[in-house]
Amino acid sequence: MSLLGAAAARAEGLVVGFSQIGSESGWRAAETTVTKQDAKKNGDTVKIADAQQKQENQIKAIRSFIAQGVDGIFLAPVVATGWHQVLSEARDAKIPVILLDRDIDPADKPLYLTAVTSDSVHEGAVAGDWLVKTVGAKPCNVVEIEGTVGASVAANRKEGFDDEVKKQPNIKIIRSETGDFTRSQGKQVMESFIKAENGGKNICAVYAHNDDMMIGAIQAMKEAGLKPGSDILTVSVDSVPDMFRAMIAHDANATVELTPDMAGPAFVALGAYKSKGTVPPKWIETKSVLHTSADGDLQQVLDQKKDLGY
Repeated sequence: MSLLGAAAARAEGLVVGFSQIGSESGWRAAETTVTKQDAKKNGDTVKIADAQQKQENQIKAIRSFIAQGVDGIFLAPVVATGWHQVLSEARDAKIPVILLDRDIDPADKPLYLTAVTSDSVHEGAVAGDWLVKTVGAKPCNVVEIEGTVGASVAANRKEGFDDEVKKQPNIKIIRSETGDFTRSQGKQVMESFIKAENGGKNICAVYAHNDDMMIGAIQAMKEAGLKPGSDILTVSVDSVPDMFRAMIAHDANATVELTPDMAGPAFVALGAYKSKGTVPPKWIETKSVLHTSADGDLQQVLDQKKDLGY
């Protein structure tokens, strides 16, 4: 029986603990909302612990879930390392752990059941490929607003993008700094880039590891008298509603979509495992789709996002 086929035979009434990173972005809030919707639809119960972007809070939450004897644990890890001890405790308690949207140290693979994530290296490469094709042979200085230091998606989105643009000698990444995946930090980082680069005149494009940081960067550009989307090209990841609004207003150029519905496949995998012993693949990949300001269906896609918890 396939993983999806097992959905009909899955155990119902599961109690799942979800150690969520926090609510640092619109995408993260949507993931939390969709997780609740998925649980309700399946007849399951989900207990969500908001870690406020602190690993120590996530570890405490996981230990609390273990003590409660939940049927499974979903973990969106704030960083990639430092999980071995607490996940070993979950394994010893025979509670399966499923990673959502981020990976952890490969050495700890035996400690979780599966990971539901996008290919975040590919996301960065899609963003880089868009910039390469858009810029052509024109010289282009790029500034990069990175995600949380130590987060797998930050490292991966950087790797994919950097590798793609390094193929083009006319494109150079001149500055990189973390914006911690937040809108406010993205704005501050972009303000510093603009100040350091001749009022932004030396900057051709900005790449942000998520849309919320880019929305902050767009605000910084506007306050500096620049026209985001034309004076400085923009490309980021997530495809949150505010980014679609920015593209419709011609304040942004491109975004790579990351679905917030990571819990849907996770509930199916956990249910099949608990009811039939079906072991899922170690990685359940979600799709990454590029959207640009040139697309003719931006408003339609924006309207559809209302059903995704945004």
